Amino acid sequence: MSHDHGRSTGRRRLAIALAITAVILVAEVVGAWWTGSLALLVDAGHMLVDAGGLTMALVAATLAARPATAQRTWGYRRAEVLAAAAQALVLFAVAVYAFIEGVRRLSAPPEIPGAELLAFGVLGLLGNVVAIVVLAGGRSISINMRAAFLEVLNDALGSIAVIVSAVVIATTSFVRADALAGMFISLLIVPRTVALLRESTHVLLEATPRGLDLHAVREHILELEHVLDVHDLHASQITTGLPVLSAHVVLDDSCFRDGHAPQVLDLLQACVARHFPVSVEHSTFQLEPATHATHELHRHR
Repeated sequence: MSHDHGRSTGRRRLAIALAITAVILVAEVVGAWWTGSLALLVDAGHMLVDAGGLTMALVAATLAARPATAQRTWGYRRAEVLAAAAQALVLFAVAVYAFIEGVRRLSAPPEIPGAELLAFGVLGLLGNVVAIVVLAGGRSISINMRAAFLEVLNDALGSIAVIVSAVVIATTSFVRADALAGMFISLLIVPRTVALLRESTHVLLEATPRGLDLHAVREHILELEHVLDVHDLHASQITTGLPVLSAHVVLDDSCFRDGHAPQVLDLLQACVARHFPVSVEHSTFQLEPATHATHELHRHR
């Protein structure tokens, strides 16, 4: 119940942030056309990507809430991870364009009205601050929500860069400040893009969840009474907050004769759910007698 409530709260937060972002986007597009500012244009492009990203995040969060089916046994849980990866790729493209355009404008800077640029920069910052407040409480719900929060946070930094360049232009007439601000905004995008791609790729490649030491898991299982061996031990993550683990566990033959096997299964599931920093509540164990090894086609450590 609490998990579903968190998802619902996340969708509401995303919808509010999307509405705010859309309003800022329209204002910045008008401002970029009016002033001819690269910084404002890049920030507007950043906002456009973020509006698209928030839309994808909202759709992904909605899909993730759908129940599982016989065809999709995990439902659409991984849609959130795909959305985060897509946002990162598009943001990287925007960063490259912004930096190249900034270099070009350094050699031939256009005239930029500082006062008007400042007004649009302040408007963008105010909207971003409101969106940050809306998303801050839900950023731990999922990788999708965290990506959305980081997008809006980066937007705020971009708006600050626009404001700084506007002040410099208004007070010193150094119009290249606009191109430098645009390049700065593009550089702000890169670390977030790399982090998002790394995290989403980690999940998509079904790597072991961060913080879960499979060597320690194996050793702890082997310490349980009646356990002789552990093999085919795998752990991955479907989406944020949903780690899974499976293993083949070899038991004493006596466990299958005197009824100990169900008790060992309870201990195994309790072990991975409570003993380690990453709680794995969705675990699957195949209990085997020692003689079963001769029937297995593929055996992995």
